[in-house]
Order: sequence, then structure tokens, then C-alpha cells
Amino acid sequence: MDPELEAFLPFIPKPDYSDPVAIRTDFAERAAAFPTPDATGMEIENRTVPADPDVAVRIYRPHQAQGAVIWLHGGGFVFGDLDTEHPWATRIALGSGAVVISVDYRRSPEHPFPAALDDTYAVLAWAAEHAADLGIDPERIAVGGHSAGACLAAATALRARDQQGPPIRFQLLNQPGLDDRQETWSQRTFTDTPWVDRGTLTTVWRHYLGARAATPYAAPARATDLSRLPPAYVTTAEFDPVRDEGIEYGLRLLQAGVPVELHHYPGTFHGSQTILSAEVSQRQIAELAAVLRRALAP
Repeated sequence: MDPELEAFLPFIPKPDYSDPVAIRTDFAERAAAFPTPDATGMEIENRTVPADPDVAVRIYRPHQAQGAVIWLHGGGFVFGDLDTEHPWATRIALGSGAVVISVDYRRSPEHPFPAALDDTYAVLAWAAEHAADLGIDPERIAVGGHSAGACLAAATALRARDQQGPPIRFQLLNQPGLDDRQETWSQRTFTDTPWVDRGTLTTVWRHYLGARAATPYAAPARATDLSRLPPAYVTTAEFDPVRDEGIEYGLRLLQAGVPVELHHYPGTFHGSQTILSAEVSQRQIAELAAVLRRALAP
């Protein structure tokens, strides 16, 4: 493991997904102490997207931005919200120069699949329809996120393709969790890794799926046809149960004719980019923003 990350291992909690209320409270408290970059000069606005039910979003608008990304927080579909994602959404907006539309999608287990996906897709459709009002180019809208958010981004791209929905310029999948079957080598092997392991992910999928059987819109790794999807950037961490499913998804996209950049970070673990003092974390964060800047360029 990267020595700068390894030094923090004694202080990293293991989330208890069996108690959603407790994990949300604990994560919110930790996130409140997380440093937020100076956003002076950037417009930040809370809006409500009309849907059933309505979806709250927070829009980050850098100066002269025209491209946009529908941004989806991580948290195993269980925790995370607009406030906990605020530091990351700010960083992405500042670094990429894109309008970031951060989505407060419904969380499981109270709202299992497809609630979060429905919320995300509603925001995508709203952004495309109201592009002029938002000051963005409807042909330059991306979807992206971390972990569970990356799963939602991939699922949104699949749904938009299948339903002839709004065009998506790019999909950014940072450490995506894509497969409920948990059959890959990394899923079977990483049973005691930092932050998340095989057991926590089993609980995550149980909460998210509820009584439903998994479909490609819930677990995109189940999709048999990955052709005609937007270009993708996929990142994986070495000591991460979802590592191999991210790599395999990137390879399958390539084999389906989709342009893909696959970036694997050795010595890292799931969510380790939150340790901002580590050089590898700084590279990861800078690269996420740079990738979006390139993808959404005129």
C-alpha cells in the first residue's frame, strides 16, 4: 500500500451499513470537518427539479462554463447528500471548469432501486431540456460520480441509450461498483480492506435491490450490449473489492467500440482519495477534473 495512505489506516472507520441512520449521521459529521476549496467567484445555487417526487440539486457554475456534468455522490446508495458532497463537487467544478449539477438522489434501503436511478435520469432530462436557462450546451452534458454514484452514472448512460434519451457526451466512472454478483477475484479476495470489503458490499446490494432482481440498470456489469455508449473514463484502486468489475467493464466497453481511458492506481484503496495529503490522492483528484475538462471542451 502507498505509505502515505497506510499511515492513516488506524483512523479509518468501517461503515456499518446495517444501521443506515447511524452511518448517515456519522458520515455527515466527518464530512463537515472536511476542507472545502475557496469557491469565491463561482455561483452556487440550490434548485428543485420537478419529478415524481421532486429532486433537489445543487448547481456549481464556474465563470463562462458551458459544459456540464450530472454529478452523483458515493455512499453505497445508503448515505451521502448535497452537503457531504459539497467539497468534492466544488473541486470538480473548479478543476474542470464545467457546471456541476450535484444530485440529491433518494437513498436505500428506504428507497430501493430504481428510485435513485429515476431521480438521476429525471435530472439529466431536466438539464437537457432547460440547457438554455442553465447556460449550458445540451450537446456537452456528462454523467459522473464516485463508487455507487459511478454505478448510477453508468446505468444512466445505458438507460439514455436504450430509451433514446438526452445525448450524453461522456461518462466518468470513479471506482465504480457495478456488479451485485460479487464473483470477481477482487470481490472474493478482499474481505478485510479499508473502508469497504466484500461483506459491506453484500449489505449494500441487499439494501439497494430490496425485493427486486438485479437488472443491467441496477448493476450495469450485467448488461450484455455495451455498444453505442458514451466515451468513458474508468478508475480503479488496487486494494478494492470492486476493482476487477471496473477493469472488466472498461475492457468490455473497449471491445464494444466505445472509447475508454482506464486508469488503475496502485497502492490505493476504495475512497482513499479523501486523504488529501497523499500525493497519489492529489494526482487522482487533479486527473478527474482534467478528464472532464478535456471531454467537455468545445
